[in-house]
Amino acid sequence: MKLQVKLALYNTLTKVAIILFTGLLILLSIEKISYNHIELRLEQDEQEILRSLSSKEINSYLTTQKTYTDYNILKEEFISIKPVEYKSVLAPNGRFKTESRKIDRNTQDYRILWHRFNFNNHTYMLEIGVAIESVEELKSIIKKFTIVVLVIALVLTLISDLIFTKFLLAPFYKIIDRKLIKVNDPMNFDYEKIKTTTQDFELLDDSISSLMKKISNLFILEKQFIANVSHELLTPISIISSRLENILLQEELSEGSENKMHASLKTLNRLKSIINSLLLISKVENNQYAKTDMVMIAAVIMEIQEELEDRIEEKRLKFTNNLKYIYTIQGNRPLMHTLLFNLINNAIKYNNAAGSIIIGDELKEDMYTLIITDTGTGMDSKQIENAFNRFEKLDTDERESYGLGLAIVKSITAFHNIKVQIHSVKGEGTTVKLIFNTPIPLS
Repeated sequence: MKLQVKLALYNTLTKVAIILFTGLLILLSIEKISYNHIELRLEQDEQEILRSLSSKEINSYLTTQKTYTDYNILKEEFISIKPVEYKSVLAPNGRFKTESRKIDRNTQDYRILWHRFNFNNHTYMLEIGVAIESVEELKSIIKKFTIVVLVIALVLTLISDLIFTKFLLAPFYKIIDRKLIKVNDPMNFDYEKIKTTTQDFELLDDSISSLMKKISNLFILEKQFIANVSHELLTPISIISSRLENILLQEELSEGSENKMHASLKTLNRLKSIINSLLLISKVENNQYAKTDMVMIAAVIMEIQEELEDRIEEKRLKFTNNLKYIYTIQGNRPLMHTLLFNLINNAIKYNNAAGSIIIGDELKEDMYTLIITDTGTGMDSKQIENAFNRFEKLDTDERESYGLGLAIVKSITAFHNIKVQIHSVKGEGTTVKLIFNTPIPLS
């Protein structure tokens, strides 16, 4: 989950909690305030009634020991005075209660004030009630209103937080995109600072720039080292090879010495090949080649087929070229030749006698894919995983394998932004796919 979403959710949840607490507090306060208001009215009515006991209407009811009851038209309020057992001294009694009363076949809930009092040597019970239906309706309205306000506040809060966090984190994502994701070569790093008012992002920007500066210096040292190695190692190897070849020209050289000289020359050539392969990988990874050639894939395949024709015939392999499309890609032609040569050469090297090699291609959604399939020894999952590691050799009888062919393939495909995939089954063969991300169709 992105930091922007996390911040928005956190802010939203905290505000929702505050809104819920506030809404609950409002509901409880409304109920208490409403009941306090009703009770205050009932106490005022009580005082008014007690002062009106001497009135002709009420007095006539009380002197005949009858119950006095009075309801308003809507039955929302009532007054009831009825005689009870006489007590000269009245103990303190409760004041308010809530209960249901049935009036004219209609039942309502009332908040009732009740009070015992003595009048003309008789004890009476006074009850004054007010319907609380309106209070419950008010509570229901407030609940609905609170829920609506909560939902609206939640939506507005989430939207506002997302907008604000997007604005706040925009410099952070710019730093990640420009100075990490899009950086393929430290030598071409963009040191221009991202505009931001957040000190943390400024520190991140400066730290990444400082790190890239150190990496660039190391790259420069590595290139210098590679150049020195190429000169310091290849030159003595060439000198030694020349001297050994001159010694072989001498007639008095014995057969045993001659064999040793040939073995030494072979070892030197092997060492020279390894050094050249490592230098090629380093130069490719350091972007020391230009990508200005228009390379026709089908033409390169035909060249390689002609170059390796003797080896194909030697192993009695059936080479099938099923290319259906003519595609051109902008890149480095010698490197593309090396890339395809290594793949086809491996298909020959690790193939079984009288096996087959099929070169095919496909076009899906403007994506060109070159497919090289052989019927060779194949690889298991662990070998496929380590196939592109340097000096990783298959468990075969091939003595001329240095374990650098697929490492070179990996470097060249990365240099040309080509995706390479290997599908293989042990003992059944291998399929290598090259997926070109930016092919240029000619026809």
